Amino acid sequence: MLLNQLHAAASPLTPEQVQKLQGLVAELNPIQQAWVSGYLAANANTAALAGGAVSAPAATEAAALTILYGSQTGNAKAVATQLKEQAQSRGLAAKLVSMADYKPTALKKEKFISIVVSTYGEGEPPEDAEALHEFLTTKKAPKLDDVKIAVLGLGDSSYEFFCQTAKDFEERLVKLGAQSIYQRADLDVDYEDQSETWIAGALDAFEPELKAQQGGEANVVSMPFGAASPAVSQYNKKNPFAAELLTVQKITGRDSTKDVRHIEISLEGSDITYTPGDSLGVYFLNEQSKVDKVLSLLQLDGATQITLGDESLSLRDALIEKLELTQSYPGFVEKYALATNTPELLALIEDKAAMREYIEARQTFDVIFQHPAQIGAQELVDCLRKVQPRLYSIASSQSEVEDEVHLTVGVVEFDAFGENHLGGCSGYLCRVAEEGSEVRVFTEHNDNFRLPSDDNTPVIMIGPGTGIAPFRAFLQEREARDAQGKNWLFFGNPHFTQDFLYQTEIQGYLKSGLLTNIDVAWSRDQAEKVYVQDRLREQGEQLFAWLEQGAHLYVCGDANRMAKDVHQALIDVVKTHGNKDDESAEQYIKDLRSANRYQKDVY
Repeated sequence: MLLNQLHAAASPLTPEQVQKLQGLVAELNPIQQAWVSGYLAANANTAALAGGAVSAPAATEAAALTILYGSQTGNAKAVATQLKEQAQSRGLAAKLVSMADYKPTALKKEKFISIVVSTYGEGEPPEDAEALHEFLTTKKAPKLDDVKIAVLGLGDSSYEFFCQTAKDFEERLVKLGAQSIYQRADLDVDYEDQSETWIAGALDAFEPELKAQQGGEANVVSMPFGAASPAVSQYNKKNPFAAELLTVQKITGRDSTKDVRHIEISLEGSDITYTPGDSLGVYFLNEQSKVDKVLSLLQLDGATQITLGDESLSLRDALIEKLELTQSYPGFVEKYALATNTPELLALIEDKAAMREYIEARQTFDVIFQHPAQIGAQELVDCLRKVQPRLYSIASSQSEVEDEVHLTVGVVEFDAFGENHLGGCSGYLCRVAEEGSEVRVFTEHNDNFRLPSDDNTPVIMIGPGTGIAPFRAFLQEREARDAQGKNWLFFGNPHFTQDFLYQTEIQGYLKSGLLTNIDVAWSRDQAEKVYVQDRLREQGEQLFAWLEQGAHLYVCGDANRMAKDVHQALIDVVKTHGNKDDESAEQYIKDLRSANRYQKDVY
């Protein structure tokens, strides 16, 4: 029987469960559907053999290692999954749970917990970790005197509050009585090797007591949903797909202060699939002219063979293809200072505030250009970290573009120290790489930024600047699905004539009726600056009415200012038009988050 034929008389599922099932099935390809069908059948058989019991005995559940992850871009989830697989390979029962899906009250039932969590922005938790992160500070948080924990943090040392969320979780859990049985690790962007070492050490610490409590029943708790699906792409961060760059088109005006490009990339020949809300990881090449300047200033021969991990290659190739030379970070300055014995840089090691100010204004290239010194080829390589792919919100739906993926990329560009500077990836994609050239890509799935499964649900999208990207994908998808739900877009940029990204497409959606409302904010077209948050307040009455009707609300773009200003505007709207005080309005917004009706993709 087809899902759309199910009804209350024929189905044991509630209408809400049917809706959820329809939403899930719609996202799966035939291979994935077959796998889920097999999993459910096997699960039912296991329950029948156990006399109909669906859950394991409480004693066995208590003996499982609960792995909670909070992941903004997918890295923490990947490490947490690896931790679970390694635990199971040792015969240890393990449960892998997103913090977004974890009921905080379940903490009092746990005995063994491992936290794997990333940090972004100004020391903030990722979207899916926010509720649990806050819960641990409230009076409702339970005592955890008998709980053993181990915490792993992922972050980026180029930011001031490096791995702050992991530090918060460990501190708060310990304050509640939990015992940390393995030293927390705070790992930088090149975390892969160190995370494997940490996983092994953490499991060594958990294993004796876990096995003692589990006895012979470990496998009862292991959840096969964590197993890899055969439909998962062979291409990923470690094995990117060599795609063809099809189109690079400037979509801001000649006189715009911004250079924004529409990028189209071919995925033909790959098995890569994506869903609106996902991101594309892109590897890039460093500017060859600047690499040659590094070699010249340091008096190094680019043909010299160096070792990078298990790979041997020329120094010049490593600097162009493999190493980070744009984004600056304290680790490089410290290593380079010690390797070259440069007084000015050595002084920065002892002054974190001065270090932060120093790297803020510079790319890694600049540090070398301003402090050339005698250093060996391998020494230089050892000072640098591996280049990391940049993630961009996908601006297309495969329902419309099929074997392509589209991006909306703003070029990072500034003048400093007498030279023009370009962002590593944005500069490469938009200014250096030619159409027809090869670019290495992979997709990062984002389950925390998804269209509602019910196509009748209203959608509110707030995406100024390049934050428009995922909403272009949303609109393409809603059109392809013939979704009947209303769609409302808030968009902003400096000038109407220069910066109205995808203007023709958006006006077409408005004319066809797919886009119910659009509110725009041109910040520099009048004496008083106007932003999307101002439009939200202006439209507050109708906005609140949509929320009361069950609308899902999405925000994409700048995390440091825009997202915070939008959040405050939403609270103001709820207070004014919902007749609520500050605390009630805050709770209203939190409830939207808990129901996955308020989702953010911010950077």
